Amino acid sequence: MQRTVALLLLLCLTSACAKVDAAAGIPGPAVDEQTGATTDRFAVFAGGCFWGVDAVFKHVKGVKRVTSGYSGGNASTAHYEIVSGGRKGHAETVRVIYDPSQTSYGQLLQIFFSVAHDPTQLNRQGPDTGTQYRSAIFFASADQQRIAQAYIDQLNKAKVFRGPIVTEVKALDVFYPAEAYHQDYFAQHPNALYIVINDAPKVSHLKDQFPQLYR
Repeated sequence: MQRTVALLLLLCLTSACAKVDAAAGIPGPAVDEQTGATTDRFAVFAGGCFWGVDAVFKHVKGVKRVTSGYSGGNASTAHYEIVSGGRKGHAETVRVIYDPSQTSYGQLLQIFFSVAHDPTQLNRQGPDTGTQYRSAIFFASADQQRIAQAYIDQLNKAKVFRGPIVTEVKALDVFYPAEAYHQDYFAQHPNALYIVINDAPKVSHLKDQFPQLYR
């Protein structure tokens, strides 16, 4: 996550930031979860560095809590110093607790693909490279799997993006919360160069593209 100023600016001025704009206005999912649920639900997404993905979902109406963490590996390797090496199967993820009476799993997916990350980048996001930064949806139920895969198929068929979506759809085993210093990192370090260049634009795009869901 630590990069030079020149590299960050170069990446932001090229495809890493341009792809977010290119995804503006992508259609909502044709398949979504049923309405009427009264208990909170959760979703787990991986889209590069968890700081920015966390910040985006924290600004979505109906989302009650977002936690940064790791998924895809085992408990003994769920530590940043190990995960950052990219060799133990983990991806940096966020767990989103949401009220399904205010927002739906499909709406969260639309935000995930529209502004939270670039789903066409394989094993990288912006300045960060490695399998730990891969695009992935870790489903917690057969319903989530069905909705996520249907949405990816829908977007690919519509050729919304300039390239194919490489997002992995995988069953969630365990979500391991990340270290305390990673939690709410965007709000705690709003002036950090990485945040300003890579993550603040995502929150701005959320506000512009989904004003009805932004808070």
